[in-house]
This record gives sequence, C-alpha cells and structure tokens, in this order.
Amino acid sequence: MEKTTGQKIQLGLFVIIGLLLFVLAVYFIGDKQKMFGKTSHLTAVFTNVNGLQLGNNVRYSGVNVGTVRDIEMINDTTIKVVMLIDKTIFSYIKNNAVAAIGSDGLVGNRIINIMPEKEDSPSVQAGDEIRSIKKINPDDMLNTLDITNKNAALLTIDLLKITNQINKGKGTIGLLIKDSIVANEIKTTISNLKQTSKGTDKLIHKVNQILMDLDQKNNLIGILRDTVVAHKIKHTIININQLATKTNTIAQHLDATLLNINEGKGVINYLSNNPKLVQKIDSTMTNLNHASFNLNEDLEALKCNFFFRGYFKKQERAKLKAQKTKPQETSTEMDKKY
Repeated sequence: MEKTTGQKIQLGLFVIIGLLLFVLAVYFIGDKQKMFGKTSHLTAVFTNVNGLQLGNNVRYSGVNVGTVRDIEMINDTTIKVVMLIDKTIFSYIKNNAVAAIGSDGLVGNRIINIMPEKEDSPSVQAGDEIRSIKKINPDDMLNTLDITNKNAALLTIDLLKITNQINKGKGTIGLLIKDSIVANEIKTTISNLKQTSKGTDKLIHKVNQILMDLDQKNNLIGILRDTVVAHKIKHTIININQLATKTNTIAQHLDATLLNINEGKGVINYLSNNPKLVQKIDSTMTNLNHASFNLNEDLEALKCNFFFRGYFKKQERAKLKAQKTKPQETSTEMDKKY
C-alpha cells in the first residue's frame, strides 16, 4: 500500500522529534557525567568501597563536581578509585583534602564525598592521589541498632521478671513494699534518724558555744592569745634556747675531754693505759702495807721494852682516868640543861 504525503510528513516529524529527544538525553546525561566539559582525574585508595559503582557522583563540600570513572582492585585490602573531576574545581580542592564513601540520603546511591581540611595547603593537580577515611555506613548502623534492639528485648524480659517478683512480695524490694511490719520499722528508723539529727544539731551548737567561750581572755586559750603573755612565752623560749646552746657547749667540751682521754692525752688515760705504772703503784701499796704491819710489831715490842714500859703504862692510866671522868661531866651538863 503506497503511503500518502500526510503519513510521510508524520513519519518525518516523529523521526525528527525522536532524534531531538535522543540528542537532548545524551546531552543531559553527558553533562551530568562531565563528558562534554574540561575534566581531569583524581584518585583515592579505599579498603572497602561499600557498593560504589561507576558513574556515581563525586561531591566536594556538598556540590557535585564529578563522577566515578574507574574502580580497580589492587589487592584484598586496597581498592583504587579514579574520579573524573571538573577542572574548574581543582583550584578549590587542596591536596590535604580527604575522600570518604557515603550515601545519597539514608538509603540512596553511594557517592564519594571530598571534604576540605581547615589547614591551608596547595591545590591538587591532575592525577594526584588524595587521602581517604572510612566513615560509618548505614549497614553498620543498622547492625548496631539490631544488636541494641536484641539487648533491649532481653533487658525488658529481665525487668518484667523483677517486676513480677516485686508484685509477689519476693526479694528485698518486694518485702519492703508488701510487708507492713518492715514498712513500720523503716518509718520508726527514719523517725529515730530525725531525732538523732536534732540532737546532732544541738551538739554542734554547744560545740560552737564552747569555741566562742575559748576565744575569751578569761581562759587558757584566751590567755595564750594575749600579746603580753605571748611575749613572755617567747622570751622564755629564747632563754631555753640559750640554755640549750650552753648545754651543747658543755657537752662539746666534755666530748673533747673524753676524746683526749681516748687518744692517750691526760693523767687519767696515762694511768689507765700504762700497765707498768699500775704495777708499780700496786707494788708500792703492798710495800706500804708490809711497812705498816712491821711498824705495829715494833710498837708492840717497845711496849715490852724495859725503857719504854713505864711510858706506855702511864698512857694507859691516863686513858682510864679520862674514861671515868667523862660520864660524870656528861651528867653535870644535862643537869644544867634541865
């Protein structure tokens, strides 16, 4: 069947409109992927890309500045990511910036966030590698929340058990709540504590009064606080210190004397440390004893001698006469006293 002119025109318009839509789609997609602008590469190394895919966005301070161009596995713990970045942004990105993998929203697509540091630094160049950090991803947060929910469930079960035991009057808390006797005892104890507190307040008041009384001058502490008494005490302490100084001087002289004796100086040390002299003195004393004994024998012999016998008898008669007259004199003196 031969097509009419109107159908051909409609087909041409459809093809033109479809081609325009295709061109616009390619343009917008290419512009979004930075395919038509001036771009350069930046790289970053991660240990885990957390589901990052080619074409995902790259943001700098929250602004889309490029896309992920390539993801290369270096080893089991190192993954190299190549980013296609708009050249006009390079002057703003410093070489101390850090890259982290995040998500677009809570559960959106993975993106790379480039975050600036506060310290000033030179700008990056094409092909540079920037540092990377690992941030907490939503999966880790969900895992933590799951563990927290499980722990909360276990805690709720334990709290229910404790509450049931308290309601049944079991355990210390249940006994305190359910037992009226224990409650009365606690009430009595609290009352006693209040009375004790009042007594303590009175005691503290008395102590304060005693301290105020001690501050007066009519007691020992008040006397000690008197400047005149303090001056006298100070003078007494000075005299004691002077006496102690003199005592130390005497002790030093005594130490020096003892030291001289120990070092062989002086008569005492000479007598104590010279054995020959001691022997001579001992021999002399022995000779003196012998001489005294011999002298006594000579005197006894003289008493028996004819020439001296009369003299000694005369001495004995004088002694006897003196002994007889002495008691009489004593009695006469006593009579005079009375």
